[in-house]
Amino acid sequence: MSTYKLVCPHCRSRVRIRTSEGVHIFLRDTYLQCTNEVCSWSCYARFEMTYELSPSSMPNPAAVLPPAPSRVRREAMPPSEEEQLDLLDDEELTHDNA
Repeated sequence: MSTYKLVCPHCRSRVRIRTSEGVHIFLRDTYLQCTNEVCSWSCYARFEMTYELSPSSMPNPAAVLPPAPSRVRREAMPPSEEEQLDLLDDEELTHDNA
C-alpha cells in the first residue's frame, strides 16, 4: 500500500495533516503543517475525489462519481513496459525463430 507524501513547498520537508473534517462524502477540509520546526509553514487544503476509475463491487447508491475521462484513466495506469510480463522467455523465442 502506498501513501501520499505531502511535501512543504518551501523547505521540502514532510508535511503532516494536523486535523481534517469531512465536508461531503467526497471532500475533506484539511489543515497541514510542515514538520521542520524552523520552517513552521502551515496551510489549509481540500482533498476531493473527482472521478471514478473503476466501479466498486459493493456500490453505495449515495457515492456516485462521474467516470474518469480517458486521459485520466491513461495517466492512472502504470507504464506498460514496466508492468508487462513476458509470456515467453528469450530461449523459447530463439528456438521458435530457428
